[in-house]
This record gives sequence, structure tokens and C-alpha cells, in this order.
Amino acid sequence: MKLTLLKLAGGVMSVLAFADLGRAQTESLPALEPGQRGIAIHVGRAITLDGDDRTHQPGLVAAIDGRIVYVGRPSAVPAGYEVVERPQTWAVPGMIDLHAHIGSAGFGDLNDSVFSVGAELRSAPAIVPGNPLLRTACAAGVTTLFLIPGSGTSIGGFGTLFKTRTRTTFDRAVFANPGGMKVAQTHNPERRAGDVGATRAGLSWVLAEVNGRARAANAAGVEDFALSALQRVHRRELPVLIHCAGSDGTAAAVRMWKLQYDTHSVISHGSLGGHRVAAFAAAADMPVNHGPRTQDFFVSRTGAVEPSAFHYWKSGLPNFSLNTDSPVIPQHELLLQGTMSARQGVPSSQALRALTLHPARAFAIDHRLGSLEVGKDADVVLWSGDPLDPRSRVETVLIEGEIQYDRAVHGQWF
Repeated sequence: MKLTLLKLAGGVMSVLAFADLGRAQTESLPALEPGQRGIAIHVGRAITLDGDDRTHQPGLVAAIDGRIVYVGRPSAVPAGYEVVERPQTWAVPGMIDLHAHIGSAGFGDLNDSVFSVGAELRSAPAIVPGNPLLRTACAAGVTTLFLIPGSGTSIGGFGTLFKTRTRTTFDRAVFANPGGMKVAQTHNPERRAGDVGATRAGLSWVLAEVNGRARAANAAGVEDFALSALQRVHRRELPVLIHCAGSDGTAAAVRMWKLQYDTHSVISHGSLGGHRVAAFAAAADMPVNHGPRTQDFFVSRTGAVEPSAFHYWKSGLPNFSLNTDSPVIPQHELLLQGTMSARQGVPSSQALRALTLHPARAFAIDHRLGSLEVGKDADVVLWSGDPLDPRSRVETVLIEGEIQYDRAVHGQWF
């Protein structure tokens, strides 16, 4: 494969203008069976982000009943397919954000802080499908969100993996419920309510105590109603996303959740100096979902800005990804997290993966999401140009093969 480097505005180096004209994953589009719904999209470039980094220029992406059946060079389209002509666009997998708080478009899904741990709580009852913030996310090319409780307690509860369909019901948009657990290791849950948790020592004890009970229940072969989802975490059936910051908090999260409990765990944030223990996290094979701060001047002794996203990538972390912590950063600016990381020195191909394939792998949902490959969900975003170029805009968004947003029809939403 031959790659061409392009220097974009602001010095961002792009490797997305691939010169590769790789073969399709299947040789031709399958004919439709009676009752099937097919769509075929002709594009200028199709960036697959598959294992071989295939890019097709021009390209064709086709889906039947929401799943991709063809990615490759233009080919004959059998009768019955809806044909979409977008020859000037770049097709890229839909973006994924593993840290979002916009399910209710308000504060209904954030913090229930009566108790210091809420392993029995869920974000799902608070989600308002198709709310304005989810619609804007869709129009920005973000097609899947992990909608989670806040960080006011050590365990906020369990979040929901949710598609950003613009016109939908809960059941049509939900990807996994629960989709994983939200933990706050340090900072936000340091309480002043007179109970345990006012210090890092207290926070550590609170987490160790509830995890001990869940593990004991698993060992005894019993299911505790309040701890049943946490028990699944300790059976590695559900992932855990761990809010932490600073070198102390980030290292503590790695030690507890990866080295001590060996859970399917992902660091979230890792800001405010957390990048200083990036090598430790990498040695433990711990993924980091970095953001919303992707650069740091608070911990610099010289006043220089520390490119924390670059430090994490350089450490060799598995599946380094990015987040917005929306609405801390508006959800529609997830793409800019990748752009700024590339500006810091993260290779552009890796910055794009940090928004697509890597979060999918980190949460073990890459069998359906994160790349344009046969068999995966047809979550496809058509861009006017290189997605990491801030001058590019989203033209069309498809979720499971259905057009949810079309700029030419719906106008610019943000």
C-alpha cells in the first residue's frame, strides 16, 4: 500500500488521502432477496480502517438490512438497491464516543449521590431518544455513544451504548443495555457529606469493599440483586470505564482494575498529568480513552503545553481513543479532538482510529462497529473532504444503512 502525506491547514499531517486502490472484501454485490432493503453509495473515497487499511478511490459501500455487504471499487449494482450518488465525498466509519452525558439532554442521567456507590443504577431510564443533543451528534458524524452516569459517586452506575438515530424509539437505537459500568476513581466523588470518601484513601476503600462483595458473591455462585451487574464486570462480561486524572489517580485505577481485579477496563480522562504514567498503563495493557483535555499546561514546570494525547499514543497503549465528556465539550466537536491530537504529533491515521476503531476495540464491540467491513453495521459518514481537516463538513450520515442526516435536505444543524 502506498500512502500520500498531505499537509493541511494548521500543519495537520494527513495520511487519509490514500493512493491504495485495494480489492473489495467481496467481488460483487449480492442480489436482494424478497423483502430485503439494500442501499449502495458511490463515493470519491472509502476509508475502511480495516485490518489491511484498505482505501478505495473511487469507492462503493453497500448494505442489506443494515449490515455492510460490499466495500470496494465501483461495481454493478443489482436491481432493487437504493443508489446514492456522492462522488465528491469521503466515506468513513461513524465515530464512537465512550464518555457522554447527553442522553437526557439535561441532568436526568448525571448523578444520584445519596450513596457513595451506585452499582445498581442505570442510565437507560433517563435517555430521551432523538433529543436535540443526540441529533446534533448524529449530524457531526458521531453514530454511537456510551451514555453514562456522572462522577459524583465512586460507582455512578451502568451506562447504555446507544445509536444517535434522529427519529427513533429507545429499542431501535439501543446497542447494549447495560453497555458497561462507570467508575470515578478520584477527584469528583471526594465527598463532604460526613461519610467515607472525603479522601483518596476513603475512595479506595469504598471501591475495594463493594468489589469484594461482588467477587465473594461470584465465588459463592449466588446473584446479589444490587450487585448483579458488578458481578458481570468481575466475570469480564461487561467493560468498566474509569474516570480518573493525575498521575496518582491514573496509576491507582490501573493497579486496582487491571492488575488486581483483571477486569475488562478502560481509563477515561487520564488528564492533569495522567500522561506521566502512560508507560505504566501501556505495560499493563490498559486502554486509555483520553479527553476532554488532550493537552496540559497545569503540570508543566516550564509553562509549556504538554501534548498529553501524543504522550499516550507514543507510549504504545492499546487502542488509544478520544472523548468529549459531552456536554463538557460539545458532542459535535469530537472530530476536533482527533484534529488537535494530530496537530500534537499523533499520526493522522491513528487519530482517526482513536475516534472509530479503537473505542470499538476497547469496549469489545468491534465485531459490529468501528470500520467499514462486510458484516458490520452500516454506520457510514460521508465527509466533504479529509475528516481531520477542520474545514471539512459532514454531508450525510447513515446508521445501519438508513440515512439519518443529509445536509442537502436538513441543512446545517450546528
